[in-house]
Order: sequence, then C-alpha cells, then structure tokens
Amino acid sequence: MKTLTYTREDGTVATWRDRKRLLWILALIPSSATFIAVGLVAATGWNAFWWAGPMIAFGLLPLLDVLAGEDGKNPPDEVIDALENDRFYRYTTYAYIPLQYSSFFLACYIWSAWDLSVLSNIGLAITVGVTAGIGINTAHELGHKKENLERRLSRLVLAQSAYGHFYIEHNRGHHVRVATPEDPASSRIGESFYRFWPRSVAGGVRSAWQIESKRLQRVGSPVWGPKNDVLTAWLMTVALFGASLAIFGLSIWPYLLIQAVFGFSLLEAVNYLEHYGLLRQRTPRGRYERCRPSHSWNSNHICTNVFLYHLQRHSDHHANPTRRYQTLRTMDEAPQLPAGYSTMILLAVVPPLWYRLMDPKVARHYDGDMRLANIQPGKRARVLAAYGITDDAPAAEAYGERAA
Repeated sequence: MKTLTYTREDGTVATWRDRKRLLWILALIPSSATFIAVGLVAATGWNAFWWAGPMIAFGLLPLLDVLAGEDGKNPPDEVIDALENDRFYRYTTYAYIPLQYSSFFLACYIWSAWDLSVLSNIGLAITVGVTAGIGINTAHELGHKKENLERRLSRLVLAQSAYGHFYIEHNRGHHVRVATPEDPASSRIGESFYRFWPRSVAGGVRSAWQIESKRLQRVGSPVWGPKNDVLTAWLMTVALFGASLAIFGLSIWPYLLIQAVFGFSLLEAVNYLEHYGLLRQRTPRGRYERCRPSHSWNSNHICTNVFLYHLQRHSDHHANPTRRYQTLRTMDEAPQLPAGYSTMILLAVVPPLWYRLMDPKVARHYDGDMRLANIQPGKRARVLAAYGITDDAPAAEAYGERAA
C-alpha cells in the first residue's frame, strides 16, 4: 500500500492510499495458468486440472466477485498524475508477457512429449487460451499508450491469439464508431453472442485492413509491404506458430489452433457485453453524438477488475483512452452490469438468460423508449412491440424529442 499526499482546493493537506496497489499482482495469475495446471495435476493426480484456466476464469472469479463485493471508490483528481507516473503499475503489465510465453511454450512441450489423453490436451489448450484471451486485455492496456515500447509489446502479446489486427481496429475503428450500428464490436438488442461472434470477427479483420490500407495510401506506401502494421502483426503469429511447429512437431497444430480461437473468442465475449444495446443518437445535423459514459456498461466488482486491469470501468476508458488502468474511475452516468465480466460471459453464451436479464436493463436505461437502443435490424419491430411502441420514429427525431 502506498500513501500519496496532496493539497485540496481549500488548501488543506490530505493523504490517499491505493489499497489495490499490491492486488494488481494477482492479474498475473492467468498468465501462469499452464504452471498452475501442471502443479495441480502433480499434486492431486486429477487430470481435470488440465482445465485449470476455465476453472479459474469461470468458477473461481465469479465466486470471488460475490465474496469480495464491489469497489466504487475513485482516486482523488489531485493524485492522478502521481499514479500515472508510478512505474510499478506498468511493470505489472510488462510481467504478463514472459509468463504468458513461458506458459505457451511449456504447453507446447507437454502436447508433444507427454502421453496425455486427447481430452486432457484439449483442456490444456483451453487453459492456454485463457492466458491468450486475458492477454489480449493486457495488449489492450499497452496498445493505448503513447510509448513505442508499450505499443510493440502489445503486438507481441497479440501474436499468440493471432489477433494482431486488434491493435489497429480497436484503437482507430472501435473507439471512433463505438455504440453505433456501424461498429462490428458493439452488440445489438436481440443479437445473440453466436450471431455477434462472426460479425465482430470478420468485421474486425475487414475494418483493420481498410484502416491500414487508407493510411498507407495516404502516405504513398504500398499496401502489401513491410509498413503495413496488420501484415507485420500477422507475420509475428506465423513466425511464432512456425517456430513452435518446427521445435515441437506438427502434432501440436490442433492445440495451437484451439488456444488461439478460444483466446480471441474470449475477447469477443467481452466485446459482446461491453456495449450491448447502447446507442449514440444522431444529432439534428445527422452526426452521431459524442461518446459519453452512458454508452458503455460498467461493473465495479473488484475481483474481476483486478484480474482485468480495471477494464470494467469501460466508460472512463472510452472517455480517456490513454489513461492508465490504475487511474480509471467509476462514473455515475454509466449503466451498471449486475455482475463482473466473468459471470456475465457465462450468461452471454445462454441467449435466453442473457435477453431476460439485459433487455429490461437496456429499456430502463432509456426510460422505456427502446427507439433509442441499438437493435438488431431484423428484430426491431418485434422488440419495439414488446415494449408497446408502435411509432418507430427515426433516431434523429427520437433524439430531438428526448433532448426537448
């Protein structure tokens, strides 16, 4: 725990302690998932622990969220600069990377050299996938920063999940179009996770390529060249997987594929719940209003927040993308999820449960006027009818009525 001293506006001196400072080290647990699995299997002889990754992410975390409760406290504005410049926090994110790749290569060795059943090998691949998926969140934290070193580390983390284009699409695509129908990473009312997944995966690849192509054309560089950040990011994955296959043998290729797909699917599950049904309205001029805290779902459940570097304080992240995780604030205007991300992902993969819980929350967020929500086009009439709305006014008119 570290104590910071600051001066209030009225001239009095106060102190503030970051009670979560050392807890951030727990965020390294997912990066060590393979080591944890090996240790648990060795200690118990139970092959079920090859599935330690999903056990931690979707069993232990939801339980700890319930036991630890919520943390809605923000650091005082006066200590933000000191917190931002405290290198302890960034070194915690850097430490994820050697642990992540140590886990990855240990798993490659086990797949190639140990005589495990197919089910145990798949369990280990899913465990490695949890490391890769939560690693995308580490890459997300690093990729938003101004230092070139952190941006390079972000791309290195993404290589394991074959999602290097995320670095381009998220920063220059999603943050521009968030909570609009044009954003492939913003989910809609009536859109199941299984329908969202291919739209977001394909849309993300397409968006990243288009964004990077336009940038290269603008500066006069060839699209198919070494300056294409999407191509070079994908080549990092080709190099990683190629080296792994050369060292450990071709028999590991199914598990490389499983861990990568599970890893980026974990990211897409988080994308699904972060902006579900929320919509930036069009102004009378036809442009989208500025992104506000009300356009992201937040959660203050402390355990998942520690494991995900405050990703659940998503409204402040969209308002201040370069702000470091330790200084992200909870915001009163932001709608709140009923549980942490780990629990909400479990609900998202069961669409009837998800709709039953979340659709009424979206309706309450818009005071019952579901014309203001982001609705799956083919289900719009049905959704509006379910809330007794027969006058489907265009969004601009609805915005005008609401503003008035």
